[in-house]
Formats: sequence, C-alpha cells, structure tokens
Amino acid sequence: MNLRRTLVLVTVAVLAATVLFAQEKPKGKENELRTVRGTVVDKEEAPVETAVVYLKNLRTQDIITHLSDSDGTFRFSGLDLNVDYEIHAEREGWTSGTRSISNFDTRKEFVLTLKLDHKKSAK
Repeated sequence: MNLRRTLVLVTVAVLAATVLFAQEKPKGKENELRTVRGTVVDKEEAPVETAVVYLKNLRTQDIITHLSDSDGTFRFSGLDLNVDYEIHAEREGWTSGTRSISNFDTRKEFVLTLKLDHKKSAK
C-alpha cells in the first residue's frame, strides 16, 4: 500500500511540475520585442479613421498593414528589437512622411504621430 501511495504522489508531483514549467514564459524573449503605436492625423491635426498604416521590415522587406481606428490610432506589437523598420500612413491619395525605427534605438515602445500632409506621388 505504501508503494502505491508513493507512486501516486510522485506521479502527481511530476504532473504538477510539468504544468508549472509549461506555464513559465521564456526568460528574455519579452525583452527582444517592441511595440510601435500612435495616431494618424490630417493637416489640421484631426484624427484620421481607416488610414492604412504600412510597417516595412527592412531585413526581410515584408510589409504589414493596419487600419487606423475611429480615433486615428494604430498599433503594431511583437516586433523584433534587432530589426530596422520604416512606417508611414496613406488615405485617399494623401500620405505621411516615412519614419525610421532603428535597431540601435533600444526603446521597447515607440509612440508616433503620422501626419497626412502631402499628396501621394504617382509612380
């Protein structure tokens, strides 16, 4: 009977340790990520809804997009801290200037205002 009880206790302890270990976040991973957020505004500084915000990974050349919310806000999270990015916004033929986010800048969060202040040039 003692052997059975010991085996049950060991099994429960191993299962509990497995569950606890699986729930732990890998240390250091969250320190390797950054967030870029901000607001898209027009020439008069009013928030712009449904502007397309383009974020370009300069290492892979991949571009991800988000639409600005009703209050002009946007957010990109989970970005690699060791990559350079470029970001700009567009809506109805208007575009903002392109902003750079350097991997040498160690901030984990960037807060930007993207102003739609010039007409998009035809390419």
